[in-house]
Amino acid sequence: MSISTFLELVEIKAKPASVMPFSLGLCFSAYYYHSINWGVSIVFFIAMFMFNMVVDMLDNYNDYYHADSKSYQQKTNIIGRENIDPKLVRNLIISLTLISAVIGIWLAYKTGWAVLWMGMFCYFIGFSYSSGPHPLSSLPVGELASGFTMGFMIVLLSVYLNAYQVFAWNWFNVGQVFLLALADELWISNLMLANNICDAQEDEDNHRKTIVHFIGKKAALTAFSIKNVLAFLVIIALPFLKIAPATVWLTVLIVPFVYKQNKLLLQKQVKTETFICAVKTLLVGALTYSVTYIIGVLL
Repeated sequence: MSISTFLELVEIKAKPASVMPFSLGLCFSAYYYHSINWGVSIVFFIAMFMFNMVVDMLDNYNDYYHADSKSYQQKTNIIGRENIDPKLVRNLIISLTLISAVIGIWLAYKTGWAVLWMGMFCYFIGFSYSSGPHPLSSLPVGELASGFTMGFMIVLLSVYLNAYQVFAWNWFNVGQVFLLALADELWISNLMLANNICDAQEDEDNHRKTIVHFIGKKAALTAFSIKNVLAFLVIIALPFLKIAPATVWLTVLIVPFVYKQNKLLLQKQVKTETFICAVKTLLVGALTYSVTYIIGVLL
């Protein structure tokens, strides 16, 4: 397997969906708790990145085996299209899962068992996303599951691991992290929504009933646009709530870019042409949000 094929198998283009929430949690810990634990943060990043690759490989692996459409299996799914040995993919999934799990147990031992419970929840959602008789990715809750787990849980884990010595488990502190992570959560869930919009007919052919099946493309596109607007409104509110420095307001500078990407998806919903609009929105939006947050921390 070539490097480029492997990177496509693990869907490397979507990795900002986990990297940016991690960096956001790190920034908040420095800004609000004045605490960074570089050692455990780096170890967590490695485990998180590994498991994120596992989830995407497992998604492609299950789609390959469970596809009702032979055309999809052989011409669209990367395993069939690139003639990858399914056993190799399975072994990679098992190996990376075991390594990330061992790292997670070590982190729980070092910082507290809350990490174990949060990690178990993330693993459950990760495997349920594309496995079992009713995978989350084929249900109308897929966007919620991916957005909440990657957008919120990764931020929460990152905050806790960097400030576990002073972090108190109460609704106020968890609520602050939820608001901090909400913009990324909305953009991440929009990534899956855009994917489901573009794959609407393919999903129907393979009997996957995503949210688009129930509300239709028009309503799904409206929801996509609304969530982009809400992401910016949340970011604007954060400095007033003392959750972020005022520098995050600079994120509004990318509004024209996000508007353009949003408009392109509204005009055409073709996976190979316009799904990238949601990827770009997530990448530019989450990156700008994190960078402007970092600037505020440094100042």
